[in-house]
Amino acid sequence: MLKAVMQDVAFDRDAGHPDALGAEHNGEGVNFALFSDHAERVELCLYGPDGQTETARMDMPDMEGGVWFGFVPGLAPGQAYGYRAHGAYAPEAGHRFNANKLLLDPYARQLTGPLQWDDALFGYPVGGEDTGFDERDSAPFMPRALVVDPAYDWSADRALQTPWDRTVIYEAHVKGLTMRHDGVVQADQGTFAGLASAPVIDHLKALGITAIELLPVQSFVQDRHLLENGLSNYWGYNSLSFFAPNAPYLKTGKLSEIKDAIRRFHDAGIEVLLDVVYNHTAEGNEMGPTLSFRGIDNASYYLLSPENPRHSFDTTGCGNTLNVSHPMVLRMVLDSLRYWVQVMHVDGFRFDLASTLGRESAGFEREGAFFAAIRQDPVLSRVKLIAEPWDIGEGGYQVGGFPWPFREWNDKARDDLRSYWRRDAGKRGDLAQRLLGSPVQFHHSRRPATSSINFIAAHDGFTLWDTLSYDGKHNDANGEGNADGHDNNLSHNMGAEGPTDDPGITHGRLRRAKAMLATLLMSQGVPMILAGDEMGHSQQGNNNAYCQDNEIAWLNWAEAKPGLVQAVGQMIALRADLGLARRRFAVGAGDGDGMADEAVWLQAEGREMTDGDWEHEGPLGLLLRRAERADVLVLLNAGDDSGFALPEGDWTLRLDSAAEAVVPDGAGDGPVSGQVIVPGQSVLVFVQS
Repeated sequence: MLKAVMQDVAFDRDAGHPDALGAEHNGEGVNFALFSDHAERVELCLYGPDGQTETARMDMPDMEGGVWFGFVPGLAPGQAYGYRAHGAYAPEAGHRFNANKLLLDPYARQLTGPLQWDDALFGYPVGGEDTGFDERDSAPFMPRALVVDPAYDWSADRALQTPWDRTVIYEAHVKGLTMRHDGVVQADQGTFAGLASAPVIDHLKALGITAIELLPVQSFVQDRHLLENGLSNYWGYNSLSFFAPNAPYLKTGKLSEIKDAIRRFHDAGIEVLLDVVYNHTAEGNEMGPTLSFRGIDNASYYLLSPENPRHSFDTTGCGNTLNVSHPMVLRMVLDSLRYWVQVMHVDGFRFDLASTLGRESAGFEREGAFFAAIRQDPVLSRVKLIAEPWDIGEGGYQVGGFPWPFREWNDKARDDLRSYWRRDAGKRGDLAQRLLGSPVQFHHSRRPATSSINFIAAHDGFTLWDTLSYDGKHNDANGEGNADGHDNNLSHNMGAEGPTDDPGITHGRLRRAKAMLATLLMSQGVPMILAGDEMGHSQQGNNNAYCQDNEIAWLNWAEAKPGLVQAVGQMIALRADLGLARRRFAVGAGDGDGMADEAVWLQAEGREMTDGDWEHEGPLGLLLRRAERADVLVLLNAGDDSGFALPEGDWTLRLDSAAEAVVPDGAGDGPVSGQVIVPGQSVLVFVQS
């Protein structure tokens, strides 16, 4: 049982205000404000320094427009608190108020600790119908919100605002990146302190990375069923709070650790992007726990079934869908985004299942309220915005359907790059689209050629090395009988399933990995590299490592493949040196206006491709005629060694991914002309001398 040691505190009715939601300290006390349009009464619960002893429980004194608010003099940063909301428990009408459940402030900036699973966290008796009413107090098992002091000296920090055409993204996990890095102090491993340590930053700078994109760092819940099976929610796509950070990533528990890390990245010229989950929360469907939104105002915060509001309307596959079409829920999301930009100084966001955020009454709407709000926002419209352009609902796949200034993850680029280098038949035409930034998907509505975020691998699916090492997924460690995860991996084990001592297979995998990375980095659009792909990281064939907080998912720095890290760094440097990425889409030969590059597709004989040529196999040449810079020729060969006739003029070889190209007359590093031998499974890049 919780202790109750009441202290003499009271609201100052004249000082409270409803305009700033959450708990704000002004030096003299704290203003509390919570939105609940359907509650009949809201109680504020205060707790002592131990976070457990309840010291006060008071009715919020005022309400305007559904915002319950009040000012308590004398409270200071570090004050722990929670809410209890009174109202109808009427699941058939969408209402699930239960004042026996302590509720987390949606605007909480920091939490006291993790959630402790217990049946008392549920609004109904577990094992029965969700229409039942549970009277147990959930407070012993709930984290508390903490009042924080946002002060921090940012005087030396500045927003980098790296242009999209010079951006190279590195997708990483705060914990997994450093847990097995011997150069990171052991106490810092798995935390923001380790993330921004010198060895990690030096590695990213050596590669040429301009932005690190972090898997969710907002506070999330460990799924009950995973914990019971000895697993955990490693990725973090199970949001509990949109403002508070995930506490285990903080070494000392101080918010300043995140700010210190971001400032260090900025000092190194690296932007910090956050993968954010505003499409659903950890409360799940109607059979889930009552932790925050459900108990505060279920009918406002969540989309409910129009036919039967007792049930959640789920387009995410996670049990519920956040109702961002509601103005106050939309405000909460925007306030959260602005908080991470203005207070924490992050540089942008990747929106998980972003199609859900664009859902209106008639389905996905690219001109909907969420996108319109961000596009006009003077803060958010200036940061990097990336959409994961799908969800599992009807019409949810929307690659190419988002408005500027959003960029989008392009799974078509992933699939076509994998298929081409796997030597699937008839893929040259698809690859050509990806090399030019996928114009069919993105060249409309005045969108730039940097709209596509290209990748070979991401956190969800095989790593690059596993794409070359496994024909099928091996997810047995997840405890689901290998039934989870995608089956269409477009992978090829190249002769052995998993690790092998065969030097021929190992060499072939390394060769193909370099060719695939070279293709990614020579393509229009914005490249994203999965952390570890530059060193050949394997997850032992697990393509759904969401629950593997262990050595399956943690990067093994000690086993980096020889030469791969250096090769990736050289490719990124070449991309930057050539100014290869462009803001304008390339046009066909003779269609240029003197500003856009002209793209000419070449057959091995050196002639331009005809429509019939695309059906055949063989190496592919892309000649980029550039008005302001030297022309570039990219040759790709997924098959066997082949000759290729260079266009007229002198050309300098700048990249040979296989280091086996044969140029005429032993020209070495000098200009070459005539025919070259393009090695199988390789990419060559020439620049006109």
